[in-house]
Amino acid sequence: MMPSRTNLATGIPSSKVKNSRLSSTSPDDGYIDLQFKRSPPKVPYKAIALATVLFLIDTFLIIIGSLLLAGYISKGGGGADQAVPVLIIGILVFLPGFYHLRIAYDASKGYRGYSYNDIPDLDD
Repeated sequence: MMPSRTNLATGIPSSKVKNSRLSSTSPDDGYIDLQFKRSPPKVPYKAIALATVLFLIDTFLIIIGSLLLAGYISKGGGGADQAVPVLIIGILVFLPGFYHLRIAYDASKGYRGYSYNDIPDLDD
């Protein structure tokens, strides 16, 4: 014979507790639609501003690096020696700036699969 369980909240043995189904007055079993709606995501303005600054800086660096490599700008004599590091830095800064601006643009247009939640928030 198994020992009887006791309801810890009331101290009543489980054999004495009667279970009954709650009455259902609505077909949705007590759930309301508001429970399942998400609040609109907060727009991360600081992150979008940082992505814009990164995008502008990288655009400037890529243009300067390209002009150095082509020889339109020559200061000193090491055209390719100066151009390669500028291009590498410009491309490395371009990637996150463009990526986050693209997500922000697509989220603002309401495209499916894009949300402001995909952009890291800088308010942490």
